[in-house]
Amino acid sequence: MTDRDQVAALADREWRLIRDDPRDGATQMALEEIAAETALRDDVRTVRVYSWEPSTLSMGYGQKSETVDWDYCEREGIGVTRRQTGGGGIYHDRHADISYTIVAPAAEVPGNLMDCYELFCQPVLEGFSRMGVDAEFADREQESIYHPSCYLRDINPAHDVVVDGAKISGNAQYRQRDVVIQHGSLSYDLEPTRHLGVFSGHDLEESTFTDRVTSIRAEIGIDREEAVRALEDALADWCDAEEGSWRDEELEAAADLAERKFGADSWVREREVLEASG
Repeated sequence: MTDRDQVAALADREWRLIRDDPRDGATQMALEEIAAETALRDDVRTVRVYSWEPSTLSMGYGQKSETVDWDYCEREGIGVTRRQTGGGGIYHDRHADISYTIVAPAAEVPGNLMDCYELFCQPVLEGFSRMGVDAEFADREQESIYHPSCYLRDINPAHDVVVDGAKISGNAQYRQRDVVIQHGSLSYDLEPTRHLGVFSGHDLEESTFTDRVTSIRAEIGIDREEAVRALEDALADWCDAEEGSWRDEELEAAADLAERKFGADSWVREREVLEASG
């Protein structure tokens, strides 16, 4: 099946676009799992664009807690959660980060991971194009500078998006209950002090970060709201999504999951999986 055929098949399904509210990191991660349940139970797929309030460090699934400067995060009012996806930690600034999620049943998308990345990143690249940013998949690998940080890890052509070799977006996937969940972070602006400050035990200069990473604002200078709208519309057009919102029961389930798992120290610091609620 060609890429065009795959997109057409996705667009024949029921999708909703959620132009989401800012929420804390634990709730944002919980909502992805709730959206997975909705996709299977109610045959409704989700694309959404969101931000983080407060600004949050999302640790990679296997990241060691000692790589985090917990005192800095507390002092600066930065939340900390742990993702279900691997890779390094990402500092999601309330203003400088734009995040998105795509959720669909696994049976409807390519089983090959790289093919699925290529399919799901189409609307992300289209969003950049609508903003006027000449972004593309990295055409070559770049070695890691600082492994605990997603934006300073090795750059992978499979899922990292760059502008002239500088990283502007990272994307990751995982499978949960026969559903594929892809989420990603787009750099709207640069906050090198905080991007580096959330990590412990390094002596990196801010120039190390700014030499490796670029942003929408640095490339094209548009307002954040315009960038968000371009990404939202690209996602909606890609799968022919209807405007939607979270149901009350989804928000309640996400609040419970956020408290039990994504906001719990046992998960965030030690990656201990908690039992589901009764």
